[in-house]
Amino acid sequence: MEKAKVYFTNMRTQNGDNLQGKLERLIKKAGIGQIDFEDKYVAIKIHFGEPGNLAYLRPNYAKTVVDVIKELGGKPYLTDCNTLYVGGRKNALDHIQSAYENGFSPFSTGCHILIGDGLKGTDEALVPVEGGVYVKEAKIGRAVMDADVFISLSHFKGHEAAGFGGALKNIGMGCGSRAGKMEQHSAGKPYVYEDDCVGCGACTRICAHGAAVVTDGIAAIDHDKCVGCGRCIGVCPKDAVQPASDESNDILNCKIAEYTKAVIDGRPHFHISLVVDVSPYCDCHAENDVAIVPNIGMFASFDPVALDVACADAVNAQQPYVGSMLDENIKAGHNLNDHFTTVFPTTNWKSAIAHGVKIGIGTDEYELIEVK
Repeated sequence: MEKAKVYFTNMRTQNGDNLQGKLERLIKKAGIGQIDFEDKYVAIKIHFGEPGNLAYLRPNYAKTVVDVIKELGGKPYLTDCNTLYVGGRKNALDHIQSAYENGFSPFSTGCHILIGDGLKGTDEALVPVEGGVYVKEAKIGRAVMDADVFISLSHFKGHEAAGFGGALKNIGMGCGSRAGKMEQHSAGKPYVYEDDCVGCGACTRICAHGAAVVTDGIAAIDHDKCVGCGRCIGVCPKDAVQPASDESNDILNCKIAEYTKAVIDGRPHFHISLVVDVSPYCDCHAENDVAIVPNIGMFASFDPVALDVACADAVNAQQPYVGSMLDENIKAGHNLNDHFTTVFPTTNWKSAIAHGVKIGIGTDEYELIEVK
C-alpha cells in the first residue's frame, strides 16, 4: 500500500488570519471537496465533552467544518453516542443538554445535534465486520449509520486504556451504542449493583432472553442466558446495571479498530484531528489535567490510521510540559521512550494501528504535507 497523505497546519496565526481560516484551508487542501456532498446527509462525529472538562474541542472548529460541508451542498449534523458509564451523557436528553452547556448548539455550530444511538443508547444498527477477528457484527448508533457521508472531528489526547484517543478511538468507541461500547470494554456480561437497585423491573421487561430477574426486590443477571446486548444498561433508571470493564487493553484497541471499520466501510469518509490541549485523560472525564505537551496543530486525511500515526509522531517529537503527568513520570524514572506509554505504562496504542492495517482500514505509512 502506498503512503497516505496527511495534511498539517500549525496553530500560528498573524493579523488578518485566524485558526478557523487555517482549518478551512487545511481540509480543502486535504481534498474534502473530492467527496460528493450534494443533498447528502453528513454525520460529523465529535466529542461534546463531559461537563466539568474544559479540554474538549471548541464548537468554533465544528462550525468551520459544518460551513465547508454546507458550501459543498451537504446536510451536516453533529453526532455522538451515549456513554456506557454514569455521567452527563448517558442518555440523549442529558447528552444534548451537556452539549448545549459546552457551547454546541444549532446557533453556534450552524447545524443540529443527533445522538447516534437514541434516547437510551439502544437505537443501534448491527453492522457486519468483514475480516473481524474479535467482532463479527458491530453495534453502531443508527443515526451514525444512516448518514451518506461520515466525517470524524477528533480531539487528539491521551487515554488511560487505549494509550491515546484520536481518530480510531473517536470513531470506533464513540460510534458504538451502549451495547457496542460494552462489547469493546468487556470480555464478560453486565451485572447489578444491588445497593443501587430499586427492583423496578425495567431490566426484566427489556430483556428478550429472560436473563434479568427481580427476586425480593433486587435484580440479577443470569449470565447463562444473557447474550450481552446491553439493553438492560440503557433502561436502568438508577444505573444499577453496569458492564464488566475486564477486556485487555490490546484487545480493546483491536476491537476499536474493528468498530471503526464497521462505521467507515462502504461510504465516503474524511478525518480531522486537532492536537491541542493534549490532556493525559479522555474528554469523558469530568475534569482535565494539564496538557502533557504544547499545542501542535491540526491534521486531516482520508486515512484514519495514518492520521493517528502522524499525530502520535508529532506528540512524541515534543518536549514534555514541566509539571505535567508526563514530566512527573519521566522524572520518576518511568520513561518508556513513548509519551503515551510513559503516561500510562499498561497501554499500547500501536496495537490499534497494527490491527487497523491488518483489517484494511488504512496504512501506518504517511507523507506529511504542510498547509500554510
